[in-house]
Amino acid sequence: MRSDITTSFGDSSGTAEGIPLTFSLTVVDVSGEGDAGSPVAGAAVYAWHCDRDGQYSMYDITDQNYLRGVQEADADGTVTFTSIFPACYPGRWPHVHFEVYPSLEDATSATNRMRTSQLALPQAVSEAVYATAGYEQSVANLQGVTLDSDMVFSDGYALQMAKTSGSVDQGYTATLRVPV
Repeated sequence: MRSDITTSFGDSSGTAEGIPLTFSLTVVDVSGEGDAGSPVAGAAVYAWHCDRDGQYSMYDITDQNYLRGVQEADADGTVTFTSIFPACYPGRWPHVHFEVYPSLEDATSATNRMRTSQLALPQAVSEAVYATAGYEQSVANLQGVTLDSDMVFSDGYALQMAKTSGSVDQGYTATLRVPV
């Protein structure tokens, strides 16, 4: 369980470089009455994404485990991760993967998953980040994909588009409401 996922843990010691991104996911139960839903305190969220080169730790970079982590939702149903802005790699819109579980025990045993989804990052913010050093390959990759052509977001992304604020100099904050 950790909130800062920029560094590796255990036997790995790498740190992901890039523009800071803090993202918060608020898990809400929408099975009851009302449009707002109720917070799911104690739910566990496992989040992961690629680095600024478009590579994933534990897969493309097998000796690192950064940019992945699990957290337990607070009383408001919210988890917050400190990370870096992910790259745009060929064919995929800039995104963060996540899975929601009823509890930490379920998350660590990968059972009873309630939701698997992705957080999409807005185009204007992505373009600003990709104009900085280290993200050069993302410029062309972003020009070659749209939300409508992305293999995940092409079926609709309204519930997956993060609200963002911030700047390249100060870093960005992204938030997303996650209905379960």
